Amino acid sequence: MATPDQLSKAAEILSTAKKPLFLIGSQATLPPVKIDDLRKAVESLGIPCFLGGMARGLLGRDGPLQIRQKRGEALREADVVIMVGMVADFRLDYGRVLSSKSKIIAVNRDRSQLYKNSDAFWRPTLAIQGDAGSFVWELSKMMTVRRFQVDPEWVNTLKTRAEEREKVINETADQKTEHINPLRLLQHLERSLPDDCILVADGGDFVGSAAYISRPRGPLKWLDPGAFGTLGVGGGFALGAKLACPESTVVILYGDGSLGYSVAEYDTFTRHKLPVFSVVGNDAGWTQIAREQVPMFGSEVACKLAYTNYHIVADGYGGKGFLLSKEDEIVSVMKEALKSYNEGNAVLVNALIGRTTFRDGSISV
Repeated sequence: MATPDQLSKAAEILSTAKKPLFLIGSQATLPPVKIDDLRKAVESLGIPCFLGGMARGLLGRDGPLQIRQKRGEALREADVVIMVGMVADFRLDYGRVLSSKSKIIAVNRDRSQLYKNSDAFWRPTLAIQGDAGSFVWELSKMMTVRRFQVDPEWVNTLKTRAEEREKVINETADQKTEHINPLRLLQHLERSLPDDCILVADGGDFVGSAAYISRPRGPLKWLDPGAFGTLGVGGGFALGAKLACPESTVVILYGDGSLGYSVAEYDTFTRHKLPVFSVVGNDAGWTQIAREQVPMFGSEVACKLAYTNYHIVADGYGGKGFLLSKEDEIVSVMKEALKSYNEGNAVLVNALIGRTTFRDGSISV
């Protein structure tokens, strides 16, 4: 737990802020603070925030404080950055994305994670080894007494930039690609999925794009492989989610590479009568790896796969498979697939997608 002195120091730093920013990671969602109490604390503080990992969805689908795009620019301009349960690893460019002009409050349960790369690329103004959720909860109570309020112009600036980025995404989604533009497919899914859905993300490039477009409907409704990129968690995560929340629609967003690790769970879904709905973005390759490998070495060796008939594999395990190969079929195929899911079947949509330049320059780990 943060000490009273540490909380007082954090409140003092925040009291002088005009452009504060929250970075909230998975660790903040852990007990003892209940997830709804964490949400209320964040909303009470009124600080614009970027959410990562299991914190995605903390503020709902359209929370007014959540900023979804242009994090790098926001971090360059923020005067106070509060990192709770976030780590300065590759996701924050090892700390290089943090400005030396910002006062940084970092909170983490693990000391090594708390100070990660601080000897090289960044320096915490205040480092607290303790529970991230408890810190946010206590800080919100303290700042209420201080009548703290964020400048609305700061929030508006961040939102305007995010909207501009959304326009670029829309333009990229309009580009013609072989088979289906993956961004167009993800946009359709975002519009059509029900509010009770739990999203399980298991993949590289396709899931990386989904992180920009798919919006978890609420707290603890996004599960992904985490910082270590442990591909193959999709089937197991979906099983756990469906057993824990049987009334929810559990949706897996698969990459074609990662699907191979857990497609056999369709046998499990079928035997135990656990309907799960999944979409595989099938671009016949380890595209996340290729984005870095090809510019570096000029070769796609070991990155090529095939447009495998994964829908037939799902049928073989007792599920219901659907092939989606053309953009003008998205609405009809998805409608049919969702109907089959609602009838109690474990469904897999094998969506053949092309490649865009949307994530060029992204690293693989």
